[in-house]
Amino acid sequence: LTRHLHVVDGFGPEERENQIQRRVLIRRLVLSHGKVVVPSRTLETIATKVWKLGPKVVQYVPNGINLRRFSDAAAVRQRTNQALVIGTIAALREEKNLGRLLRAFAMVRRDQPPRLVPPRLVPPRLVIVGDGAERPGLTKLAADLGIADDVTFAGQRDDIESFYADFDVFALTSDTEQMPLSVIEAMASGLPVVSTDVGDVRAMLAPENGPYVGAKDDAVIAGLLTRLLSDPVERDRLGQANRAQAARNFDQAAMFTAWSELWTEAG
Repeated sequence: LTRHLHVVDGFGPEERENQIQRRVLIRRLVLSHGKVVVPSRTLETIATKVWKLGPKVVQYVPNGINLRRFSDAAAVRQRTNQALVIGTIAALREEKNLGRLLRAFAMVRRDQPPRLVPPRLVPPRLVIVGDGAERPGLTKLAADLGIADDVTFAGQRDDIESFYADFDVFALTSDTEQMPLSVIEAMASGLPVVSTDVGDVRAMLAPENGPYVGAKDDAVIAGLLTRLLSDPVERDRLGQANRAQAARNFDQAAMFTAWSELWTEAG
């Protein structure tokens, strides 16, 4: 009998491909009389088309972040005789499929064209920030692929903005996402993004970055990474476009305003 807001921000790996029918029926029954808040257009479509919730029930509120926290990242990104860095920040869970990123990185290192490693520069590196149950298996996979010395597992960190400042390319290789905050943080940090085509990622990024959103395939991801690593002008162009896109669409002030209106309405 109490008015409430129900928030849906994604699904577990068991529903990454298809919705479980009994859950669909329960959601349709339980959620049809409240307000359901979703942060992605993908979830909005599922809620209205699959769960059959009315358009007045479903409310789209995109995620927002403190953009100022990441505003200095692009300014301090300097590359003088240092390795280019592919980076990602994620919980080390199955659906993030960081094994795909490791295998793609191994292909980049194996097939890297000479222009990726000009004189006096060392080869590219991969930095993975985050922790979780998948870490032991990922560490073993890096060793099995022969790239352990070139991969840094930084663990769970609070100073993530400093890592974004060191990245040259941000990579996301998940099997399922909705509206990942890490992509917004990368955009606010002035980074180009290579990603699998999941959730709202393609729509979130600046249109210029669209060609670097690809299939869930190791070789495809490796090819996109190699293209960006080989082209500093393109990295800078996409990074600037993504940063402007983040400023337009993902400032937390707009998110706070939207939530304030929802709470006022619910009260």
